Amino acid sequence: MNIKRLIAITVIFLCTAAGWAVLGTSLALRTQDTSGALGRQVTGLWGPPMTQLHPAIWYSSPTSAGGRHFIQPSQSQVLTTLRYEPKKKGLLWHRTFTVDFQGSYTLENPTPIAQTIYVRFQFPAADASYNDFSFVLNGVPSTDNRPTSEGITEAVTLQPGASAKLEVGYKTRGTDRWGYSFGDTTRVRNFDLTMKTDFDEINFPSGTGSATERKPSTHGWTLHWAYPDVIGAQAIGMDMPNVLNPGPVAARITFFAPVSLLFFFAVLLLMTTVRGVNLHPMNYFFLAAGFFAFQLLFAYLVDLIPLLLAFIIAAAVSLVLVSGYLHLVAGRTIGRLAAAAQFAYMVLFSYSFFFEGLTGLTITIGAIATLALLMVTTAKVNWTEKFSPSRSGMTPLVRAI
Repeated sequence: MNIKRLIAITVIFLCTAAGWAVLGTSLALRTQDTSGALGRQVTGLWGPPMTQLHPAIWYSSPTSAGGRHFIQPSQSQVLTTLRYEPKKKGLLWHRTFTVDFQGSYTLENPTPIAQTIYVRFQFPAADASYNDFSFVLNGVPSTDNRPTSEGITEAVTLQPGASAKLEVGYKTRGTDRWGYSFGDTTRVRNFDLTMKTDFDEINFPSGTGSATERKPSTHGWTLHWAYPDVIGAQAIGMDMPNVLNPGPVAARITFFAPVSLLFFFAVLLLMTTVRGVNLHPMNYFFLAAGFFAFQLLFAYLVDLIPLLLAFIIAAAVSLVLVSGYLHLVAGRTIGRLAAAAQFAYMVLFSYSFFFEGLTGLTITIGAIATLALLMVTTAKVNWTEKFSPSRSGMTPLVRAI
């Protein structure tokens, strides 16, 4: 091994890294270009994120602001069932879901005289469709036919201390999250909400309160929020589970691919030098191309087949190319060494991108393990002899079987 060959191998590495940068940028742009348009299509078809508002209840009062005195239901019972149905469009998964909402609210006249109590129910999204909708106030179904953006407003006359029941129900679809908000209400009494999910991953959005009770069910969770008498009650919400998006995962794997190749080249250089196998820079060129084949094939397979299957196929092809080539060039021992190194540095390292937050730790562990392996393996090597000018004239390749 001499300086000229090290420089040639470095140039090959840098050119391959530049190719990965171009491929990664292409993937990022493809994902960005399609996410906006396809995202709008999914939202138009399934609906936006959903936030159901607490009903607004009031009676006319000249002494109150705006002539309305707002009151709270004396009791609220809400049941919502969330079913997760993610849809894939292009290089992205969209977190779509269906929701079955059932709400029962008790209204009371708190004054000593008869009052006309008004109730306004706002829909969680103005541009969504609602199936099996029902709005029944004191046993009388609503006939309101105004746009969903305006909600539904009905009234009932109650004697002093009398109560009425409001029953509301619907089924609809949305994306990303479902929530229940109390709006400007500062105090909530006798409120109970039960949420059933068909998924295991629970994530409460920022600004919402955690469930007071959790029970695992057959396919998900049964969550319960109980607010017997709470001032400043937090909103309730549920984010849909995260899904690995093929586009961003493939782009990150591609951008970080030079790290894998750097570790692989370092191990191969030192091990072949120790064993007296002098690979030519053209050999390293073909090895770099074999590595590049993994990201290239993976980038275009994720459009057509599931993410994990695309990863397995692309990794298998690259492993066969690299280890098979080295087996032919340098023999069985070097071929097996290369297969183990490539599996560790390319496959396992790339697979860490499937798990959020593990990439940095994986790189650190890989670097330390590589350093320890090389230190132990080459501890007694006479580097002066290995890199002496007299060895520069050795044959380009010593076959080691």
